[in-house]
Amino acid sequence: MNASVATERLDRALASARDALASAATLADVAAAEREYGGKRSVVAEVREAIKGLDPADRPVVGQALREFADSLASAVADRRDALSAAEAESRYALERLDLTLGGHARPRGHLHLVTQVQRELEDVFVALGYQVAEGPEVEDDWHNFEALNFPPGHPARAMQDTLYVDLGRPEQVLMRTHTSPVQIRSMETRELPIFVVAPGRTYRNETLDARHSPVFHQIEGLAVDRGITFGDLAGTLEAFTSDYFGEAVTARLLPSYFPFTEPSAEFAVSCVFCHGAGCRVCSNTGWIELGGCGMVDPNVLTAAGLDPEEVSGFAFGFGLERMAMIRYGVEPIKTFFDNDVRFLEQY
Repeated sequence: MNASVATERLDRALASARDALASAATLADVAAAEREYGGKRSVVAEVREAIKGLDPADRPVVGQALREFADSLASAVADRRDALSAAEAESRYALERLDLTLGGHARPRGHLHLVTQVQRELEDVFVALGYQVAEGPEVEDDWHNFEALNFPPGHPARAMQDTLYVDLGRPEQVLMRTHTSPVQIRSMETRELPIFVVAPGRTYRNETLDARHSPVFHQIEGLAVDRGITFGDLAGTLEAFTSDYFGEAVTARLLPSYFPFTEPSAEFAVSCVFCHGAGCRVCSNTGWIELGGCGMVDPNVLTAAGLDPEEVSGFAFGFGLERMAMIRYGVEPIKTFFDNDVRFLEQY
């Protein structure tokens, strides 16, 4: 036997050992293959014995071949043993596993309603501008919902909001809030200056359900009160909100309007997000979509909340959450938000 024959026999033996190990179905088969190709009666033993009679120059070559064979065989044996051990453990786990599942079929996990998603996104926008989120009761008293907001008894503006009164206390003194503006009064009564709050929540009005009106809907209102607040601060805030929520391409505009609790008052509109101001069905070919109202807090409202209008000033704004979702996602009619149709809810 010379070096060439010895290394050739080792190469053939290693290939055969790998085949045997690949087909080994149990750990016992692996051990048998290891003995066959690496034991006392294996090719390795024969080559190791024959190396004594080789030419001195060939001995290092065959010795190196023996080391490589031994390392390769050990690696192949370890890999197969690990694979079979893992398979055995998995099989044993499957047999011994206890199924503790209760009930029937698993139900898919739900997610937040689209209106809630819009509300939280708007909260994040205004919190980033330095506002705090404020809350108030949905069942309100007449003072906070109307009188403190400059709606005295008999005021014609009360007819603008068809109220749902609650049979509690004196007649027409407890009601389902018609807007989230009462939270503004409660915030001014309890908070220290400066006041920067947004008040999201559910509101109620005795309205007939149609494409864009619902007896139950959601609003978000903002209030800023401090010394030196101006109408310019209001315009800048709305412009910052518009850019943040709709994108830099959308702009805002203010048109004169009337609300009892603000003076001066304005309607807040944004350039149409669908036609980008060119005019379409959604914006009635005007290029603008009305979002809500805003203005400087009326001095009477500041006085009712216990603040001195000679010392402080403020602005307020508000719009409907469903309206925001309808504009942004093209959803109509408004009752779609309350139908609980899974086909609609799964889209958002």
